Amino acid sequence: MKQYRVAIVGATGLVGQEFIKVLEQRHFPMESISLFASDRSAGRKMYVTHREIEVRETMAESFRDVDIALFSAGAEVSRYFSPIAAQSGAVVIDNSAAFRMDPTVPLVVPEVNVEDIRWHRGIIANPNCSTIQMVVALYPLHRVNPIKRIIVSTYQSVSGTGSAAMEELTTQTRQVMDGQGTIPHVYPHQIAFNILPEIDVFLDNGYTKEEWKMVEETRKIMHADDIAVSATCARVPVFIGHSEAVNVEFSEPMSPEEARRILAQAPGVKVLDDPVISLYPQPWSAAGTDEVFVGRIRRDASHPRGLVMWIVADNLRKGAALNAVQIAEEMVKRDWLHPGGERSEKIRTIANSHGDAL
Repeated sequence: MKQYRVAIVGATGLVGQEFIKVLEQRHFPMESISLFASDRSAGRKMYVTHREIEVRETMAESFRDVDIALFSAGAEVSRYFSPIAAQSGAVVIDNSAAFRMDPTVPLVVPEVNVEDIRWHRGIIANPNCSTIQMVVALYPLHRVNPIKRIIVSTYQSVSGTGSAAMEELTTQTRQVMDGQGTIPHVYPHQIAFNILPEIDVFLDNGYTKEEWKMVEETRKIMHADDIAVSATCARVPVFIGHSEAVNVEFSEPMSPEEARRILAQAPGVKVLDDPVISLYPQPWSAAGTDEVFVGRIRRDASHPRGLVMWIVADNLRKGAALNAVQIAEEMVKRDWLHPGGERSEKIRTIANSHGDAL
């Protein structure tokens, strides 16, 4: 089997570390792996496949001998280095929001729109974590009975913000339990024993940027510009695992039984749905797993063509690292790793459109 030269940008972050775990667990065919991060993390040692590897500072020349570059270092880093990496010959799979809505960049969830990988120009975008788990669960139903409208409320864990947020939740929990006051640093308010309906910045339309990502990304991934989507995204005091309450309006009525049957056969989905024994998805049990879990499937009492469901997944795995590695696996399997030289002018166009000078 052919082996590939892999690079991880943002290797010391939560998603970067998860990249390493997923690559190891899925035995991705790696000839070599290079770890990159900011200058603050350069020199740190990390273990990959039982080998100690030194993390290096990300620089323009870092990608000269790389086939696949997995990015999770924030939009600013991605906007600058992704086009450079692609021009160097690597295929970039970017976990930031930098390129997601660029019409020249595929936005991919392999269970939904794997064919979109084929037209990549050196950069492929990994969707938002909440969007990924929702479309994995909804697309199998949409194929059978086209969806007209989605109303989703998310309950997102602090790991979506990073390790500092997880540390803040731990610290604040201890402080509250000890009767002490808390001073928030990562979030605008205390997160321990609290819920914050504010993820990312607020936009002029009253939605947050996170909520609007779900609107736009869902349509792009599912190739359904006419689906009406409304989202409310909240941060909850959970360490790992995003949960979603989703109301779906279909073109025709669909029974809960039919939805369960379809989802039970869908790739990447696991149905946990038995109210009699309180069986339903929970973030605590979803953490560390690869599936998107669906339960509490029932008729929407407010609409004759509606269903309601509860969707949970590990946001660091399927919501980020696993989805990116699955994209890489599909490229390898389908021989869609295009040589860098054939893409140079197209990559320059993408870079220029994002205001980056190469």
